[in-house]
Amino acid sequence: MVHVKTAISLDESLFREAENWAGKLGVSRSQLFARAVEEYVRRHENEELLARLNEAHVDGPDEEDEEALRHGQALHAEMLRRAEREGRQ
Repeated sequence: MVHVKTAISLDESLFREAENWAGKLGVSRSQLFARAVEEYVRRHENEELLARLNEAHVDGPDEEDEEALRHGQALHAEMLRRAEREGRQ
């Protein structure tokens, strides 16, 4: 993996907090900042994905989704019946 150096400006109090957390976690400030940026990016990617999924399903499930749901419910009900029968034996 290629690493790129960058400079950032922070409020001094935030910088001190970052130093403190880096020490607590046993990582360098650079590692702390890299982890923080990675987490931030992943969270926003997940939020974008969720928004796109919600947009795609705004009208509710289509006929194929409904059929898959009914099939899943039937399988689940059968599993419960089997478990009850096995529990009685």
